Amino acid sequence: MKPVEIKDSIYWVGAVDWNIRDFHGYSTYKGSTYNAYLAKDEKVALFDTVKKPFYLDLVHRLHNLMDPTEIDYLVVNHMEPDHSGSLKETIEAIKPSKIYTSVMGAKSMAGYYKIDNWPIETVKTGDVLNLGKHSVHFLEARMVHWPDSMFSYIPEEKLLISNDGFGQHWATSERFDDEVDNGELMRQAAKYYANILMLYSPLIAKLLEKVGEMGLEIDMIAPDHGLIWRNNPGQIIQAYQTWSQQKATAKALVVYDTMWHSTEAMAKAIYDGILDSGVSVQMMNLCNTHRSEVMTEVLDAKALVFGSPTLNNGMLPRMADVLHYMRGLKPTDKICATFGSYGWSGEAPKMIAAQLQEMNLELIADPVRVQWAPNHDSLKPCRELGQKIGQAVAAANLPPSCRAIHCTP
Repeated sequence: MKPVEIKDSIYWVGAVDWNIRDFHGYSTYKGSTYNAYLAKDEKVALFDTVKKPFYLDLVHRLHNLMDPTEIDYLVVNHMEPDHSGSLKETIEAIKPSKIYTSVMGAKSMAGYYKIDNWPIETVKTGDVLNLGKHSVHFLEARMVHWPDSMFSYIPEEKLLISNDGFGQHWATSERFDDEVDNGELMRQAAKYYANILMLYSPLIAKLLEKVGEMGLEIDMIAPDHGLIWRNNPGQIIQAYQTWSQQKATAKALVVYDTMWHSTEAMAKAIYDGILDSGVSVQMMNLCNTHRSEVMTEVLDAKALVFGSPTLNNGMLPRMADVLHYMRGLKPTDKICATFGSYGWSGEAPKMIAAQLQEMNLELIADPVRVQWAPNHDSLKPCRELGQKIGQAVAAANLPPSCRAIHCTP
């Protein structure tokens, strides 16, 4: 794959990872990309590097454009190893006169690479690097999603190089948003936000507000993962505004695990009860649903209903895994309920409820439990629970669900 010119004399020179399937607990079943960008001007700047195994891909693309030793500056927007893993090799190859990064980036750089002689220059919001006809304006983007994160904005091209903001884990031969299915693109962007950035939603909301106040003209957003937004960058900015405020839609999730299908029968009855209220609802069996897919749907769901049978006086391991994962991402403004079947003890639904309360999520009903195999009579409270959930969602007067998050309300 050759370099791709994305703006006048500005090129994508990154790498495509078709094989990665896990990103620290996030299912990347569609692979990913590690995007880097080169701006050729009177002075030449390389923005970020790539994950270490893909160093030769980066160098190959640079050689297609110029002698890498003629690159003047290296801009390091973020120090996570999927972007800086080949930093040492890249610096040895291009020998930049300056390496620009944030103050926290410089600390991370020293911590990762134990260097003391690299030509590092720290920058902050408002600092400008002149390349000739292009200028680079730096904007700190702390906790999107590390303390060192920053954006690089080139006003002459209305181009925002956004590092981990606005990205997706999706390997494609295409480089731009208008070359792929928009529904799948938005789903992958939502999944990325839900599993990596949701925790930092309050900070992201403030950052978006600040960008608005600065009046930046943006007609292209070039993230360090996935597709480049050139057709409609406003679409992903609007989506981030919605997601960072954790705005819910009229959607409920029934998330469950089951041993001998008793808890599954309860889940189906709850599902039916929710449907009685005309609310969109999804069933998610943890036996065949990855935690990161659950979180993608949690992003815009109003109601979360969790069910597990009791095993060894506790919940099933997959349920414990999902709750632990969700706890770290801190979803807000959800209504919740729990349920489960049991033989002789039945602690699981109460344990799930306790964890949801610790996450400051609202429980709107006591846990529903059924002993042994459920029958028509014992499933009645499950359907009633579903109806209560559905009525609460309907009463909230929320916009319709986008289901697979193919759109934003």
